[in-house]
Amino acid sequence: MKTTLLFLLIAFSTISLSAADASPNPVLDVTGKNLRSGVNYYVLPVFKGKGGGLTLASTGNKPCPLDVVQEKYEFKSGLPLTFTPVDPKKGVIRVSTDLNIKFSTATKCPQSTTWKLDYDKLLQQYVITSGGVEGNPGPKTLNNWFKIEKYENDYKFLFCPSVCNYCKVICRDVGIFMKNGMRYLALSDVPFKVMFKKA
Repeated sequence: MKTTLLFLLIAFSTISLSAADASPNPVLDVTGKNLRSGVNYYVLPVFKGKGGGLTLASTGNKPCPLDVVQEKYEFKSGLPLTFTPVDPKKGVIRVSTDLNIKFSTATKCPQSTTWKLDYDKLLQQYVITSGGVEGNPGPKTLNNWFKIEKYENDYKFLFCPSVCNYCKVICRDVGIFMKNGMRYLALSDVPFKVMFKKA
């Protein structure tokens, strides 16, 4: 009896520990390999004929900071990006994990190429722009954190930062907002379905 009870206790504690240690699934690129922190990737649309990859562009009346937009043409891959998880020691990018996303390119603007969420008064829309802060998770950097989520058989971006336990945040999918021929990355009810290709 004691042996059976001891066995059940050990089995239950092992199951509890393994469930507690379970990490979210890794994000996979188009070849089925794990996305890695600091490695350059192109973010491409899953659906063909609806534009190309992601890039930076000067929009509206402001030359800087640059907004994150989708290339108009499918054959353009855009600019390479890197992903950095909230814990920079983690090498694998996982779903549902806070990330900084940064273009791996120099621009004419003084701002960083790290993504951040900003409200554009002209567009009356929350858009993704450059000028974010890398790292330093907390209330002052809430607008700089994004997540990759599984969406059907592919992926989508989500703005729903969890780097501040007491902060109230909006949680919305990131989609495409079209205005004046530009395809802005913006908060949306229709997610932008994406895939990742190593640059």
